[in-house]
Amino acid sequence: MTGPLVDPAIPVSTVANLIQLAIAPVFLLAGIGAILNVLAQRLARVVDRARKLEEEFGSYDEAERGRAAAELCLLDRRMTLVNRSISACTASALFVCLVVAFLFVADLVEIGFARPIAVLFVLAMLLLIVGLVLFLHEIRLATRALHVRRELLPGPAEVSGRAGSGSPGRRER
Repeated sequence: MTGPLVDPAIPVSTVANLIQLAIAPVFLLAGIGAILNVLAQRLARVVDRARKLEEEFGSYDEAERGRAAAELCLLDRRMTLVNRSISACTASALFVCLVVAFLFVADLVEIGFARPIAVLFVLAMLLLIVGLVLFLHEIRLATRALHVRRELLPGPAEVSGRAGSGSPGRRER
């Protein structure tokens, strides 16, 4: 059987070997996809919180407006970090796709693409590292800003009164 899709010069075992070579980068793509899913969810939550604050901003008193404005600034920084992380991770996934494509093309047409493939893979890893560092920075920013206002926390007497009830109380620092 011959035709445009059948090339007798390329054995099936060669194509099978190429597919095996491409498996590791494909697993990497699945991992990057999972990271992108987490990032998209974080971005959605930050955007939702910002929209809610903007919507309610006019009804706040002066003290609440100050807190809301500070939180909006923080949310804006977090959105920027998550967007940059998404961009870096997406670019990483794109470079991994190019690595897979070049692996196939280079071997099938017998072109020495070893160096460009290696460079693309290193770039993919560097972009993934940048995306993860930005993600870590966003997480740290979110957790540092996460605190309950003091006036909402129970006082020491209330905490000690509940100590026997099994309710978790606020520990003294």
